[in-house]
Amino acid sequence: MAREKYKTLTEQMFYILMCFRKECCGTDVMEKVAAITDGRVTIGPGTLYALLGDFVKQDIIRETAVEGRKRSYIITEKGKQMLEEEYARLRTLVNDYENCNL
Repeated sequence: MAREKYKTLTEQMFYILMCFRKECCGTDVMEKVAAITDGRVTIGPGTLYALLGDFVKQDIIRETAVEGRKRSYIITEKGKQMLEEEYARLRTLVNDYENCNL
C-alpha cells in the first residue's frame, strides 16, 4: 500500500517548511538550512524548487512576492499543521527511544 503523500515529511521537507515560518525566498532557505544544521543537511536547487512548486500546488506554502526571478513564500495554515504534526511524531520517536527498556 502506498504511503499517503506528506503523512511523514522527509528531513529536507521538514527544514524547508520550518524556514517558511517567516517569509523568505529559495536561496534564503538553502542558506538557513545549512546554518541551522551546521552543514549536516543540504538542499540542492533541483530538490528545493521541485518541492516549492508542489508545496504551492498543495496549499502548504503560498507565494508572497515576485521580484524578477526571485520568489518569496510563507507557510500556510495547512503547512503549519503538517509541520506541527511531524514535530510531534519526531518527539514521540525520541520519547520511545529514551523510555525503551528492552
